Amino acid sequence: MDIKNNFTSIEQITNQYLSNQTNKPINNKNEGLSFNQVLEQTRINSRNVSELKFSKHADLRLAQRNISLSEDQISRLNEGAKRAMEKGINESLVIMDDLTFIVNVKNSTVVTAMDMESSKENVFTNIDGAVII
Repeated sequence: MDIKNNFTSIEQITNQYLSNQTNKPINNKNEGLSFNQVLEQTRINSRNVSELKFSKHADLRLAQRNISLSEDQISRLNEGAKRAMEKGINESLVIMDDLTFIVNVKNSTVVTAMDMESSKENVFTNIDGAVII
């Protein structure tokens, strides 16, 4: 039994792949942009904050502190996280109305939530930026 005839060689696959690619038109939407511009666009698109999630800890804090968010507040919180992402912030303090949130921007996750009563110490650690909305 000749095993060699039952498998496609790397050369055959390469030739097949390359011949299929040469007939396809190239549509390069990034034509004329520098490498750094393309890299920045890719970074922003891949980290686009579309909808924040709430960690279990944040959900617990919202319940313990009797905080309920309106649709408008959730929308504004998402906007704050988006603005933080655009500035390159990874762990952001987001202040909105009388509420304060710590948001892990990279993971699009609200880590914790506080009302004014709970944040009287006004000391926030492990953040690298703040957004006030």
